[in-house]
Amino acid sequence: MSDERPTGDRHIPVLRERSVTLLAPAVEAAAEAGRRPVIVDATLGMGGHSETMLEAFPTAHLVGIDRDPQALSLAGARLSRFDDRLDLVHAVYDEIGEALADLGIPGVDAVLFDLGVSSLQLDERERGFAYSYDAPLDMRMDTSRGATAATIVNTYSREDLLRIIRTWGEEKFAGRISSAIVEARAAAPITTTGRLVEVIRSVVPASAARTGGHPAKRTFQALRIEVNEELTVLERAVPAAIDALNVGGRIVALSYHSLEDRIVKSAFAAGSKSSAPVGFPVELEEHKPYLRLLTRGTEAPTEQEIRENPRAASAKLRAVEKITRGPKDRKTT
Repeated sequence: MSDERPTGDRHIPVLRERSVTLLAPAVEAAAEAGRRPVIVDATLGMGGHSETMLEAFPTAHLVGIDRDPQALSLAGARLSRFDDRLDLVHAVYDEIGEALADLGIPGVDAVLFDLGVSSLQLDERERGFAYSYDAPLDMRMDTSRGATAATIVNTYSREDLLRIIRTWGEEKFAGRISSAIVEARAAAPITTTGRLVEVIRSVVPASAARTGGHPAKRTFQALRIEVNEELTVLERAVPAAIDALNVGGRIVALSYHSLEDRIVKSAFAAGSKSSAPVGFPVELEEHKPYLRLLTRGTEAPTEQEIRENPRAASAKLRAVEKITRGPKDRKTT
């Protein structure tokens, strides 16, 4: 059953004030230069971060991107009072460049990524993201296309299931779980979250749940990542966002597990270091860093934020500023 609460009550944006504070200098600099600032919320969700940014930056135009049509609809209603400063785009967040080109926007001043599964997707039981109640085994962020988690569970080989559960879920019992899935589906297809949880519980020791949380947590994460190609998309999305930034623009990225954070960290680190070969006598323009790190390592939510929104507990924030033209810009000049 769908949650009928107002959208604002269903979604508490993670690290909302810190994100705005980090993006503010770039937005304000664009306005001072006589340009209308452009912000991209690459993972719009239910629009909580976007609402905050549109309120905080009254001269800014915001492009909200989401692959989930339901999220776009709910966010559109929530943000309707900003219609004259808003474009909503049905796309995956690695399609930032294409979305901006279609809108005739040559560059942006701020980009926000709030990665992972959204509150909307967790709370809508029929979407099949949560292991805490029984539902069809779906997990697609865009329900209009792509294979469901049920397709993966019932058609992947044991070796492929082992690979994704071990790699994407970082699950130490991946071998047992993948074997149990193959055995269970031979008797009858696994089509619901409840049955999958039963299969996982049957092979994960009870002692593991006492220290590692729900025994299905990591397997569900792995399936969700596989269904939505989340990490592959993210590997393309961060460079695309950097390319889209004007010089002086900033990116804030919120990640919720080590696999996401590793990709963000790698892209940010690569741009913040000289690429000159070791021992090279002169640092050429194309070797100079094009990013400046704005955070030392990662920042975490405060204890108060976690009390207000327990889903924020695992969040890690990183931010960068584009200080000169990036590799793509340099190649085209």
